[in-house]
Amino acid sequence: MTPSGRLDIRPFACPLTWVKTRIALEGLRQGEVLEVLLADGEPLENVPRSAALEGHAVLSREPAPGGWRLLLRKGQVRHAPAPSWEA
Repeated sequence: MTPSGRLDIRPFACPLTWVKTRIALEGLRQGEVLEVLLADGEPLENVPRSAALEGHAVLSREPAPGGWRLLLRKGQVRHAPAPSWEA
């Protein structure tokens, strides 16, 4: 599988890792794949979880030089419902 995009967020800390990943995913069409290189620890826990919560698929998570390689397939983005101001 050839990713449609590649993002190296190994030098960054949370929450910037998810912010950068989210922006990269926004630039893809639904069904396209993003390769994300990230560090161990919080980024490895938070980025896949946040992606899944927003409707993206975590296709793989494997060790890579200097960290981890994650493949994400852009899905139908789930947005939180807007607050209701009606009484």
